[in-house]
Amino acid sequence: MGEHISKSKFDQTERKAFVQHLLDDIKALELILDQDLIESDIVRIGAEQELCLVDEGFRPSGESIKLLEAIDDPHFTTELANYNIEINLDPFQLQDDCFSQVEEQLTDLLEKAKTKATKLGVKIVLTGILPTISKNELGIDSMTPVPRYYKLNEVLTKCRGDHFALKIRGVDELTLRHDSVLFEACNTSFQLHLQIPQQDFIKSYNWAQAIAGPVLGVCSNSPLLMGRELWKETRIALFQQSLDTRKWSHALKEQVARVGFGNHWQKDSVAEIFKEDISAHRILLTKPIANNSLELLENGAIPKLEALSLYNGTVYRWNRPCYGLGNGQPHLRIENRYIPSGPSVLDEMANFAFWVGLMVGRPIEFDDMPSIMDFKEAKHNFIKTAIAGRQSVLSWMGKTITLKKLILNEFLPIAQQGLMKYGIEPNDIDRLLGVIEARVKIGTGAEWQVKNFRNLRSQMKTDSVLVKLTEAMYDNQKTDKPVHEWPMVKTKSEAKKILQWVGQIMSTRLIKLYENDYANLAVSIMQWNNIHHIPVENEKGELAGLLTWSHISELEKEMHGDDALVSDIMIKKVVTVQPRTKIKTAKKLMDEYQIGSLPVCVGSHLVGIISKVDL
Repeated sequence: MGEHISKSKFDQTERKAFVQHLLDDIKALELILDQDLIESDIVRIGAEQELCLVDEGFRPSGESIKLLEAIDDPHFTTELANYNIEINLDPFQLQDDCFSQVEEQLTDLLEKAKTKATKLGVKIVLTGILPTISKNELGIDSMTPVPRYYKLNEVLTKCRGDHFALKIRGVDELTLRHDSVLFEACNTSFQLHLQIPQQDFIKSYNWAQAIAGPVLGVCSNSPLLMGRELWKETRIALFQQSLDTRKWSHALKEQVARVGFGNHWQKDSVAEIFKEDISAHRILLTKPIANNSLELLENGAIPKLEALSLYNGTVYRWNRPCYGLGNGQPHLRIENRYIPSGPSVLDEMANFAFWVGLMVGRPIEFDDMPSIMDFKEAKHNFIKTAIAGRQSVLSWMGKTITLKKLILNEFLPIAQQGLMKYGIEPNDIDRLLGVIEARVKIGTGAEWQVKNFRNLRSQMKTDSVLVKLTEAMYDNQKTDKPVHEWPMVKTKSEAKKILQWVGQIMSTRLIKLYENDYANLAVSIMQWNNIHHIPVENEKGELAGLLTWSHISELEKEMHGDDALVSDIMIKKVVTVQPRTKIKTAKKLMDEYQIGSLPVCVGSHLVGIISKVDL
């Protein structure tokens, strides 16, 4: 999420000055490009690792600030939610054993974090979306207490003009409304950076867009969100919707999403991409800037383009163009933002080497993508693979081809040639690309999660399944094995779960009735499904009452033929609990009121039911 901008006032005076700095930064960038000042004689790679923090019960742990203080290392920084942190790895020149160096640094930093985390009762998990995350962790109290994050939430909410809406349909469907940007905190990624020579930037950027779909498909690792099986890479839909500032209206109008793939091939320079984004998206954050970039350039210094960098950090292209300054020299790079965190460090490094190899190994026939491929074809491939992952059938250069064949027959050879061209150690090439080849043939992290989720779901409640799955991911990550070698989760031993809340054991797949349903229909439904309690909702979807078998038996004589309605015979004063009600409290209520079930509500809306059987 970038710098903390703790000194910002976010007032109109600061905003006015920031706008001028932003405009000057674009002019300065154009001058830097015209004068050919961009460093282009060296290629470097870099990465950012986002992590999930969980407690002993494998649920989100909001101890990020304490953990960062304990680690005390500038490589580590905060993330939006207090149960996530990020590691910024050092840049390495693309040569020799650079991938082994990145892997060694990442492993060392992870071990450092794990050592400190253990003392706080915290565990670290690498995963695109943490299976055990729930709506309870999406409140404003879960936001990391940093001014930038609060301001970002405030501004995005104001731009949206309404609550954030989430609707993703996969095998299951998730529909939810929320009052903050914390949906975004469900996502954790392994962001990849590749330095690009100035003269090759547009060709490289278009190629990055063309290969994004196939690369995403073989790297997918985020199929679950809040107990629902959705897309193979649910992060793509979730991230776009969680930061969507577009207003809904009755008018049919074209609006550009703040998170997105783009809408066309790029033709000019990187400056034109930045201009396009500034034209399409409002300025969200500002900060005081001391030095004017044009003046610095006139005096022989190279500016950081602080305003442009801050603005660019609030526009979320899946392939993001970046300007940076290192050792006094300006450079350009492409940031790959669509790769998920996990499943293992080795898997991540394989993804890294595969993408970099593809990028630098681009065959000459792909130098002019607009002339050989329709942009919508590339965009469609990206959406397809986000939904279907490794099983996708894609359109590539006018031909229909399975993702498996495209990766094995075309992409892996390109990646291998690219890495060889830069003198990467042959052992690293074989080892890392070998992981990609095996994953294509055997299965991705997303498939491993889905297979185990379905298997466990047939034997235990959803909450227990998600805990068990998270525990298995944590255990497998300690072995350093790639995901295609991970075994199925054993079901004989129970997960190390701490059952204390009603939400952990309630039934969520409910049969419901409405007040104006006929009583004879209600009786039949209860008989057919062998259930003794049915909640009743009103037309607004709010809990209105409860129908129980014992209550129906008592009123049987009062049910006149086919005319009786559910509203006539239901219990209207219903004892309810919330997902965060303690299980022992629910048991006490059942005993006290001599009842066999309790509807579970959030506000007036029913989200589950707990019975004596569940207890």
